[in-house]
Amino acid sequence: MNKLTARKSRSCPLPEPPCSSMKSLLNWDEFRLVKAIAESRSLVGAAETLGLNHSTIFRRLAAIEAAVGARLFERSRSGYQATAAGEEMILLATRMGESILDFERRVAGRDVKPAGEVRVTTFDALFNYLLPSLVARFRAINPGVFLDFVLADEVLNLSRRDADIAIRLTPKPPDTLIGRRICAARWGVYCAAAKHQEWGERLFEAAPWVGFSDLFGSSAAKRWVEANVGSRRQTVRANSTLAVAEAMRAGVGAAILPCFIGDQLPDVVRGGEPLPDLFGDLWILTHADLRFSPRVRAFMDYAGGELAKLRPLVEGDEPAGRQSEADRAEGG
Repeated sequence: MNKLTARKSRSCPLPEPPCSSMKSLLNWDEFRLVKAIAESRSLVGAAETLGLNHSTIFRRLAAIEAAVGARLFERSRSGYQATAAGEEMILLATRMGESILDFERRVAGRDVKPAGEVRVTTFDALFNYLLPSLVARFRAINPGVFLDFVLADEVLNLSRRDADIAIRLTPKPPDTLIGRRICAARWGVYCAAAKHQEWGERLFEAAPWVGFSDLFGSSAAKRWVEANVGSRRQTVRANSTLAVAEAMRAGVGAAILPCFIGDQLPDVVRGGEPLPDLFGDLWILTHADLRFSPRVRAFMDYAGGELAKLRPLVEGDEPAGRQSEADRAEGG
């Protein structure tokens, strides 16, 4: 008797309560499916939206209609038209979607501290003259983020994840990267203050020059020196902006430097306005796949804002011998 009762209870007729089936089927994915069919008016369109194939959409729609015990769509020449039951389900799906998005926005807006390692690539001169105090302030705010700087003149491949963020002087960043243009980065002609007294207004024509070697990363700066100074007057060459700056400062000769370097060097004079025919743009960049990473976003936003405060220095609007990068960023 017990066995017979159990067998009968397992084989209940199909029209009997769809509620148990509905409980197992009507989750958010099923509501999304019905909503996608309504928006595209076709199974093919819904399949493309949801990343499924046509037959899967067809089977799942049939299962949902069987669960609710009603047709949700009528097929016509213009596509799938929602029935009254379908309209109710679509309205509910819309409300559910809005609630989920609102929840995600609220969770994302909470004060969750970013954590982990961020690898940043730039070149040594930019790091030395623009980033140290910025990095110190960022770390004070974000102690869970660890910064790994790769200092190199060559541009590392962010697509291969050689680095997460690049801070570079470039006229046009690669199309595969996204980020923020901070400002124009100007160059100027500099020499030691003592040598400027000797050469005076004839600095450009009379002074020996410190130039850039063939291994220097910025070909634009090297080409400018070759075109405007020539090779014979370049008594010293180096493949490092820092080395060129130090040789110039020691009195070896005149040199061109980014204004954010030359204008911060003590006992150095800039010869006139920034060069009109030599400049790039200062960019902070990352790969599109990393733009939502909390730790990458944290450094991108902070560094971008702090570098923007240094725009007068980077664009050469301040004469040499003014405040350092740290003093200027702190408003001193």
